[in-house]
Amino acid sequence: MVTSYGALCTDFYVNQKLAVKMDLPAERETILHLFDRVRKSVPDMNRFRRYDGEFALESSRKEAEYRWLALRRTSIRTGHVNPSSMEEVYEYHRLMLEVAPYHLTISPLDIDYLELLFGFDLECEGDHDQVVFDALMSDGPLADLSAGPVAGVLDCQPAFGISLSQSGDTQAYFEVKTRAKSRRGKSSGYRDEPISVFVTVRRYGPVQKVDDLKHLFDRLARTTEALAGDKLVPCLLTPIARQITSSSSEGGSQGMSL
Repeated sequence: MVTSYGALCTDFYVNQKLAVKMDLPAERETILHLFDRVRKSVPDMNRFRRYDGEFALESSRKEAEYRWLALRRTSIRTGHVNPSSMEEVYEYHRLMLEVAPYHLTISPLDIDYLELLFGFDLECEGDHDQVVFDALMSDGPLADLSAGPVAGVLDCQPAFGISLSQSGDTQAYFEVKTRAKSRRGKSSGYRDEPISVFVTVRRYGPVQKVDDLKHLFDRLARTTEALAGDKLVPCLLTPIARQITSSSSEGGSQGMSL
């Protein structure tokens, strides 16, 4: 992973979702023809898997960098994890917008929305929710919610959405995702899981013609990059990363003093 985002997190990934209003074709021949077409352009995507309600084509997940494609009843989802460059990411997602509508007979009227997500995973051995709370809320008015006889923070996963157009057809969402605890608030079984930070930009249809999807993707990419650099990194990612480091240092110091 050599993108500029890679230095900020453990794993960085870019996911795309094209949502449609009518059910996609699920015939064997249709799915295999699409996956064969994708494999011709991306040869390492050679693992065909079937999950509950989903057909998937993937490259090997043993490598740090990998790609995946997933077909569900009303959506086409693609992802590129730990990419070597942003242009490589965009080339892959544009390929999906070029070939999938042709193979799956998607009409412009059928398109519900197109969205692009930038995801950042941060390794954290401490209590995820406490780390996020301390990083983002401990100095604000919400800190009083945990004041008094409180044993710990059980759930802290802030999400925030904004409209990017007067009509509301273009929207952006920021989200922090921690991992689940047990019913009693214990998190020891989830210490290998990361804290995830997302920015998602979504543009609702319809579009005039299917070929417009690639141009729409380019606009979404520029917008998502700007929001990631100007908003997500300084306001969410950096404070959480600093708090993880601070918590680890405090834990190490306490451990040495005992």
